[in-house]
Parts: sequence; C-alpha cells; structure tokens
Amino acid sequence: MVRAPDTVLIIDDDLPVRTALKELFETEGYAVALAANGRAALNHLHKGLRPSVILLDLMMPVMDGWDFRNAQLADPDFKDIPVVILTAAGFSAETVRAQFGDVPFVPKPPPHTGLLDTIKRLCR
Repeated sequence: MVRAPDTVLIIDDDLPVRTALKELFETEGYAVALAANGRAALNHLHKGLRPSVILLDLMMPVMDGWDFRNAQLADPDFKDIPVVILTAAGFSAETVRAQFGDVPFVPKPPPHTGLLDTIKRLCR
C-alpha cells in the first residue's frame, strides 16, 4: 500500500520564500499548500485541508502569525496541527516560545537541513 505524502502548509507573505520552500519540500516528497497570510490559511483549513505541519511566518498583512495561531488554537479541528515558526523579524527563540509555547523556531533564511529535519520529526 502506498502512503499519501505528508502535507506542509506554508504561510508566508513573501512569494520568493513560499516558492523556494515549496520546491524544497516537494523535492523531498512532501505535498505542499501555500497561503500568503493567516486568513488565507484559515480558509484552506476550513475547506478541509489537514496538513501534517504548518510552517508559519509571523509578520504578514491581513492576518499575522500571532492572530493565525490564536485562531488555530481556538478551533478543536486545527489546534493539534504542529506549527514551526519561521521569521526574519529578529525575534529570539525565547520571545517566540513565551508567546507560542514550546514550538520549533527557525530564523529566515532557514538552514535547509535543520528545517527538513524538524519537518520530518513532526510529520512522522
């Protein structure tokens, strides 16, 4: 029996970042869904997308990462989807964890090997 690929939902307002990460994950065998902001990501989730992991930027227009995460945690259908914080905003891992809990934190630009290892660990 062939197992369906794990899906990574990438939420980032920077198109080149989304594109590069999409190519990286697809090369590694993951399915990828993209959203330019938290509102678009919530729309994907409400339409039935259930990613294995969410890669979440913090600083975005329309709905930022903090508001998305609060909405995600408030919804019983989405709250258990693991999140990896990805940001270039200069936040420390301690600051992010103080607000988001014990979630993986990856600064931009992400080291590919470390990011892939984190995604693999969360997916399987």
